[in-house]
Amino acid sequence: MTEQLRMMAVHAHPDDESSKGAATMAKYVSEGVDVLVVTCTGGERGSILNPKLQGDTYIEEHIHEVRAREMEEAREILGVKQEWLGFVDSGLPEGDPLPPLPEGCFALEDVDTAAGRLVRIIREFRPHVITTYDENGGYPHPDHIMTHKISMVAFDAAGDPEKYPEAGEPWQPSKLYYNQGFNRPRTEALHHALLERGMESPYGEWLKRWDEFQRAERTLTTHVPCADFFEIRDKALIAHATQIDPDGGWFRVPLDLQKEVWPTEEYELAKTLVDTSLPESDLFAGIRDNA
Repeated sequence: MTEQLRMMAVHAHPDDESSKGAATMAKYVSEGVDVLVVTCTGGERGSILNPKLQGDTYIEEHIHEVRAREMEEAREILGVKQEWLGFVDSGLPEGDPLPPLPEGCFALEDVDTAAGRLVRIIREFRPHVITTYDENGGYPHPDHIMTHKISMVAFDAAGDPEKYPEAGEPWQPSKLYYNQGFNRPRTEALHHALLERGMESPYGEWLKRWDEFQRAERTLTTHVPCADFFEIRDKALIAHATQIDPDGGWFRVPLDLQKEVWPTEEYELAKTLVDTSLPESDLFAGIRDNA
């Protein structure tokens, strides 16, 4: 290999990078891969989900700055680089009917125009691999769906000299993946392992909702072994203190059980310009020999 491998992870909000693919990123950083997280919004409209911090007036009035500091801490823990795309959080609309999205938010931006910002960063960083969300956003948050949309446009446009000529010299990434860490096989495996050991499982309701919503199964093409980095993943997630309760559901499955039962993080290969053989265990499969 004559060139350093580079990976870009495109996420909607600060904290998404630590809950989706964080152990994978930490693993690749340890191997010398240059990893950049692109965060589309500042998370300004995110609720304070950690009950220990709810009612804190300073946090409520300075949520943007607080979440930026949390992102900085998580970035240092993971060892990655990070850039803000600069869009405004859309919030998660609730109610029936759903209220309109707030004016000026990320989800209401023109997709092609918004993708131009991502194209510029792709051309500057020159990633070989990009990870993002599927067409459902992983879950149907408007910012996650918008992140998917601009990632798909930018992946195709970044290597085209006729697209976004003001955004720098063209660069074509080789592969694009969807994060699929919250998949049913993993959830079922951990659920049954907990019950078999006489422990309480936090996944019973998840699996019921899976059946209720008839959620379509995704194709898991790539299982990245990264159990040695689960502690780093959890530490980065806890750094997002406004969003994560360290005593909450995220951490109810003992790490030793996770490492034994499901020691990988999963992805769905959505686009590739290199030959690869499925299933994979490496996001850079088909790239390493030519980098």
